[in-house]
Amino acid sequence: MDPQNTLIVIVALVIVAFAIIYFQIKKLVDSKSEDETTKLLTQLVSDMRGSMDKTTDSMVRQTTAINERLDRAAQVISGVSKSVGEMTEIGRSMRELQEFLRSPKMRGQIGEAILKDLLGQTLPKQNFHLQYAFKGGEIVDAALKLEQGIIPIDAKFPMENFRKMAKSKDEKETNDARKAFVADVKKHIDAISTKYIRPAEGTLDFALMYIPSEPIYYEILTNSPDLDDYAYQKRVRPVSPNTLYAYLRAIIMSLEGSKIEKQAGQILAALREIGAETEKFGTSLGVLTKHIKNAAASSDDVNSRFSRLSSKISTVQSIETKSAKSIKAK
Repeated sequence: MDPQNTLIVIVALVIVAFAIIYFQIKKLVDSKSEDETTKLLTQLVSDMRGSMDKTTDSMVRQTTAINERLDRAAQVISGVSKSVGEMTEIGRSMRELQEFLRSPKMRGQIGEAILKDLLGQTLPKQNFHLQYAFKGGEIVDAALKLEQGIIPIDAKFPMENFRKMAKSKDEKETNDARKAFVADVKKHIDAISTKYIRPAEGTLDFALMYIPSEPIYYEILTNSPDLDDYAYQKRVRPVSPNTLYAYLRAIIMSLEGSKIEKQAGQILAALREIGAETEKFGTSLGVLTKHIKNAAASSDDVNSRFSRLSSKISTVQSIETKSAKSIKAK
């Protein structure tokens, strides 16, 4: 209830009250004496005043509550208006983005930027090259460098006919847009297969077609299965941001495996060298041990000979002493 209606109700109640008072007074005047009439009027006026005070207080409280509700409603309306304004701004931004994406060149730049960011966050810098140029002058958006060879990656964003297909109003429009979409994708597949799969220049025998939009990728994969078969025949593998990330993780595991294999080879080579050196050391140690044994045997022989010689010398000395004593006695 707004304040104007509340005021009308109050006025109506006052009029009704005065009408009741008037008819009561008239009735009393007609039937009672002056003193009794005065008393009754006084009582009636007092009762009416109390009733009017209560009614007024009640109406004031209701009016206050209504005003508070109106204030809250005004705040809510203000918040809703602000939200509507923000949604309008978002809608305007979305329309501007759609207009921006209408340009194939702009879509291509966005796809390349997303691809660059994903590669930079996932792979070491030495394992990929952006804007990789072939000998004939063709430039692919990115090239993954592995020991087995190069994997070309080219970003494609076939959005125009995909958008038409999504906005189509009947089955004929949908089929026409899908045919045009399939033709666009096949054209991109042919271009990638022809330009970038070059084993003679070190590439592997396949390439990746990077599609920055998951809905477009799943349209190719699920609703247009002949496209996936066509790409397979042309040795081109469509990938989305999610599936490319999975490919890159597999590549990282392969790189780590290669590092481990190299390290294992180095360890085995070192072990072989250690084995060879150990064998040489064993031979030298055997020779040294033999020499030591021979020297020990020679030392024992010399000691034995020296003992025998010393014994003979002692015997001779004893004989000489006895002879000298015998001569002196004579």
